[in-house]
Amino acid sequence: MGKIGVYVCHCGTNIAGVINIEALRQYAETLDDVTVARKDLFMCSDSGQEQIRRDIREGLVDRVVVAACTPRTHEAIFRSVCESAGLNKYLFEMANIRDQDSWVHSHDPEGATEKAKLVLASAVGKARWLQPLDDKFVEVTDAALVIGGGVSGCFAALELANMGHKTYLVEKDPSIGGVMAMLDKTFPTNDCSACILTPVMVDVAAHPNIELLTYSEVEHLEGFIGNFTVTVRRKQAYVDWQACTGCGDCAAACPAKADDEFNLGLNQRRAAYIQFPQAVPKKAVIDMNACINCAGRKIGTAPKINAKTGEPVLAPCEKACKAGAINRSLPRDAGGELLRLNVGSVVVAAGFRVMDKHNFPAYAPQSPNVISALQLERLISATGPTGGALLRPSDGGKCKTITFVSCVGSRDERHHTYCSGICCMYMIKQARLLKEKYPDLNIYMHFIDVRAGGKEYDEYYTGARRLGINIMRGKVGGLQTIPGDRLRVLAYDIDQLESVEIETDLVVLATAIEQPESSQKLARTLGLQLCGSGFFRELHPKLGPVETASRGIYIAGCCQGPKDIPYSVSQAKAAAAAAAVPLAQGRVRIDATLSEVDKELCSGCGICEPLCPYHAITRVERGGRKYAEINIAQCKGCGVCTAACPSDAIALHGCRDEQILAQIAALTA
Repeated sequence: MGKIGVYVCHCGTNIAGVINIEALRQYAETLDDVTVARKDLFMCSDSGQEQIRRDIREGLVDRVVVAACTPRTHEAIFRSVCESAGLNKYLFEMANIRDQDSWVHSHDPEGATEKAKLVLASAVGKARWLQPLDDKFVEVTDAALVIGGGVSGCFAALELANMGHKTYLVEKDPSIGGVMAMLDKTFPTNDCSACILTPVMVDVAAHPNIELLTYSEVEHLEGFIGNFTVTVRRKQAYVDWQACTGCGDCAAACPAKADDEFNLGLNQRRAAYIQFPQAVPKKAVIDMNACINCAGRKIGTAPKINAKTGEPVLAPCEKACKAGAINRSLPRDAGGELLRLNVGSVVVAAGFRVMDKHNFPAYAPQSPNVISALQLERLISATGPTGGALLRPSDGGKCKTITFVSCVGSRDERHHTYCSGICCMYMIKQARLLKEKYPDLNIYMHFIDVRAGGKEYDEYYTGARRLGINIMRGKVGGLQTIPGDRLRVLAYDIDQLESVEIETDLVVLATAIEQPESSQKLARTLGLQLCGSGFFRELHPKLGPVETASRGIYIAGCCQGPKDIPYSVSQAKAAAAAAAVPLAQGRVRIDATLSEVDKELCSGCGICEPLCPYHAITRVERGGRKYAEINIAQCKGCGVCTAACPSDAIALHGCRDEQILAQIAALTA
C-alpha cells in the first residue's frame, strides 16, 4: 500500500499528561504499513517538522499521520510540511488525540491511552488509501464590499482603498458615521468625537477608490470568495442627491415632524431632513411616513394651478429648494433602486444597538427622566436637542442630581450574560464631563464593579473619584417616581453594607450592547453564523478573530462583539488586511478535498441540487444528456450530496468509501 510515517506529539503536558506517549508510539510500530514511528515534545515545532521532512526526503515514508491537536488549527501546518518536502499534501492524515481524547478523558489516563490507539489506528487505516490530489484556483474580482459605515466600516474601507482596491461602502442611514457620530467626546482623552471622526468620513467620501452607497442595504449575496455578486437596494430619498447642496432649506420649510432617530427620540425632526450637521454625504431625505403632502403634492402628481397667478402650487420643500433637487411631480419608485455589484471579498462592520429601557420595568421606563447613556450623549452634545445643556427631558428643568446605573441588561441571566465592555468607561467619561462643566452637580454612580482594563483607563477612573463623584459598588434594585418629576433610586452599598435611597432628577441606564434584529436577516443573507450572545461568529476566537466560516467574508467592530473605538479601529484594519489578500493575489486556491461528479454515472435526477446548503450544484445539459455539475469554489466538502446520490455518482475526496471503511475496520478490530 505504502510507507506510512506516524508522528506522536506530547503537546507539552496537554497530551502527555494523560496519554502514555511511548506506549502509543510502540503501538504505531505494530500497525500494517507503518515504517516509521516517532515522537516529539512539540511536533509542530521546528524540530518536529524537520523529522517529518527528513523522513520524506530520505524515502522512508510516502504517507504521513500526525497524532496531536485538532486539525482545525494544525492540519494546514503539517500539510505545508509535507509539501515543502516534496510530498503531495493530501497524503497526510491527522489523529486528534488532544481535543477528542486527553482533554476529555483526563480522569482516566489508561482509558485515554487505549482510545488514542484506536484513533491512531483509524487514521493509519485511512492513510493507506489516500490518493494525491491537485489544488485548483479561481480568478478574483479586484473589488471589495464593506457593509456598515460606522468607525469600523470607514477604516476598513479606507485601508482597502489605500491598497489600491475598488471598494464599495454600503450604509443603511443617509450618512456614514454610525454610533461614534452620536457621541460628544471619547475616553480616555476627552477629545471631541466629531472632531476626530469627521475628517475620516470626509476622506472616505473623497477617496477615488471608494464608492459610497449610503441610505442603502444589502439585499442578497451569492457566489464565493473572489467572485461574489451582491444586490444592494438604494432606498428612495425623494430628493435628487446629484443636485442637492445640503443647505437644509427644505428642512427649515417643512411643517411635518417625526421623532429624531439621531437624537434617539429626545426631540423631533422635520419630514424633510439632513441626518445631522456633519453628515457625509450632506444630503436631504424626505421621510414619507411623516410627510403630510403639503398643498396636495403627492409624489408623482402634477401640481395644482393657482387661479389668480396661474403658477403651480408647490409644497414648501419644493419652494425652498433653490437647487431644484425636489420635484414631487416625478414618479418615484418607493422601493428605490437595485444595484448589482461584483466583488472579491466582503467586510461586515454592521455595528450594534443599545437595549431599550422598556425592557426593564423595575427601572421606571415610563418616566422621561430615565434615559439611556447614549441618549445622554446626545443631551450633552453641542449638536444635540438642548445645545449641550443638561436639562430634564420631562420639563426642560436644570438637574441638581444625576444617577448612573451600570450593567442594565449586561451580566444578567434574564437578558445578556456577557459584559458589554465599554459601559463602565463611558459612564465615567460622562460623569467627569458633567462634573467639570457643573461643579455643583451631585453625581451618583452604581456599579457591580468597575472594569477599566484598557490603556490609561484605570487612571481615568481614579481621576473621576478625585473630582468628588460618588461611586458605589452594588446593584440598583429599582426606581420609584416621586412628585416633581423626580426619581428615588433604591440600591445597596456593598462597601457600607447598607441599603441606600437617593432622590435624583435624572437616571442614566447603561443598557447592554446587542445586535439589532436586522443583523439576523443580514446573517441569513450572507450565510454567517451567530454566536450564543447573538453577535457574528468568528472563525476562531484566537487565531481567526476577523475571519468567518464563509470564506471571503470578514467581520469587524461591535457586530463581532462589544468593544471600544480603538479596538474597533484595529479590528477593522485587520479585517481589511485579510480581505485584501485574495484581491492582491489575483486568484485563490481551492482545496481538492471536495465533491466531484462522475458524469458517466450521474443520471441527472437532480436530488442533490436542492440539498446543497452552499448552492454549489446545478444541473446542466450537454451532449443530449443532463448531469449535475459542482462549482468547486462554492463547495465546502460537507458530503450531503455524496450521501444523497442514488447513483453513487458523487465522490467526496478525502472521504471515499474505501477510506471510511478502513477507518471503521480499525475502530472495530
